[in-house]
Amino acid sequence: MAHIVTLTLNPTVDKSTSVGKIVAEHKLRCAPPKFEPGGGGINVSRALKRLGADSLAIFPASGPAGTLLQHLLTQEGIDQHPITTINWTRENFIVVDSSTNQQYRFGMPGREVSSDEQNLILETLRALTPAPDFLVVSGSLPPGIEPDFLATIVRQAHEVGTKVVVDTSGPALERVLEEGVFMIKPNVGELSRMAGVDEVDSRAVAAAAKALIREGKSQLIVVSLGPQGACLVTDELVDHIPAPTVKKRSTVGAGDSMVAGVIYALANGKSVREAVRLGVACGTAATMNPGTELFKKEDAERLYNWLLEVMPEVKALS
Repeated sequence: MAHIVTLTLNPTVDKSTSVGKIVAEHKLRCAPPKFEPGGGGINVSRALKRLGADSLAIFPASGPAGTLLQHLLTQEGIDQHPITTINWTRENFIVVDSSTNQQYRFGMPGREVSSDEQNLILETLRALTPAPDFLVVSGSLPPGIEPDFLATIVRQAHEVGTKVVVDTSGPALERVLEEGVFMIKPNVGELSRMAGVDEVDSRAVAAAAKALIREGKSQLIVVSLGPQGACLVTDELVDHIPAPTVKKRSTVGAGDSMVAGVIYALANGKSVREAVRLGVACGTAATMNPGTELFKKEDAERLYNWLLEVMPEVKALS
């Protein structure tokens, strides 16, 4: 099995609950809260674990929430390398209105990561032995970390032959693309901004992604189309994968689950077409569960098999 490392620069503890109905100015009686580890790369590691793959999760952590984050990851059997910081780990809050099934997500700002702490992150990545086959850098940047820091991480990974997967947005994503990466997972809006156009419709997605690939910015692009599924684009291939229809309960972690499915399949020697189908299946399965539970493996496998039935030209995942 390939050696997979995830890096989460802005981790969190996600507290989720539900309430009968959200009404302003009223005291609301909530269901008992659930506490789960969160942040892009951490969710990728959690999703990989559900598929049966181990990974190493690297992240800054401190304070009571940082201690809880490490405890929660230990409970899930996730290998981890926390990097102690001065500022405490943040917490997010998610509430579901049971009367409408609408979800309200309150994301708290991250705490500043100092330059010394950033250097420690770089040293930790540089010291990894053996060098990872895949490095997944996912999630937002906390205060203090500039996009150039991600570019340094990418260059450092290239020096040891690591394939870098980046799932972030805005200037951070644009900056790492200048270095060239193995895979990105933009949505249509992000793709349009990178392509320098006001809007990219579904027919123009492939052309915009192909242009980025020709410029050497990414070898593999998986464009998230939301309820329409995803579009896989490489230098030689364009493939649209529809999303199975399911009852949606939460979208938290769906994108991270998609990334995990893709990396899991690629790490097991599967084709990119198989990999993205598993990614869509995992991402869709994650929306079937409340809060930040991610997906159940049996749901992902069932949805993956459905995709094989509607697109039988792709062989089954062994």
